[in-house]
Amino acid sequence: MIRLENATKYYDVKGERKYIMRDVSLTIPADTSVGILGRNGAGKTTFLKMLGGIDFPNSGRIVSEHHFSWPMGLTGGVQGSLTGKENAKFVCRIYSRSESEMKEMLQFVKDFSELGPYFDMPVKTYSAGMKARLGFGLSLAFDFDYYLIDETLSVGDTKFREKCKQALNKVKATRNILLVNHNPQALRQLCEAGVVLDDGQLTYFDEIDDAIRFYQS
Repeated sequence: MIRLENATKYYDVKGERKYIMRDVSLTIPADTSVGILGRNGAGKTTFLKMLGGIDFPNSGRIVSEHHFSWPMGLTGGVQGSLTGKENAKFVCRIYSRSESEMKEMLQFVKDFSELGPYFDMPVKTYSAGMKARLGFGLSLAFDFDYYLIDETLSVGDTKFREKCKQALNKVKATRNILLVNHNPQALRQLCEAGVVLDDGQLTYFDEIDDAIRFYQS
């Protein structure tokens, strides 16, 4: 379960407050994969960052006992001067993985991301898509209660996108997904419920189709 209690988030823009959320109280049920919809600039990525503990409300709070992944698709968490492999090692150490576990995880990340020799090259030499693929593979290497996904399903060629969807369907059998995506088909495939972020408010729908219709209207 994820509970928002009078959560307010805003940014100061040229002396004025731009609200992402304004005094939002909402409960997202447990064991539910949720699609997050909203127009460009509505604050969907900021919402994911707050769930992942990267950002925080200005007031109120977001409460959950679950473990969240970092938002897949965001590339700000990697160190550009380190290689993909070195970044993955660093995360493994943060999560106290043993040497044998680390070895298995590094191989998984390299194989899944399909970076080839770039895995041993500095991340600053990567394209945005390559960084997203590294982040996607690294997230899947760990066991989280919720996987936060920010448009990553558009990364790479058709074959790689299908590979990502199959991996998420496997994850979804035992874990939950919070997905930002504008593609109704992807949302229907991976999510049961939905939330629409609009004008500082979050509206929750038990059925993803209801959320999609509300957003499109």
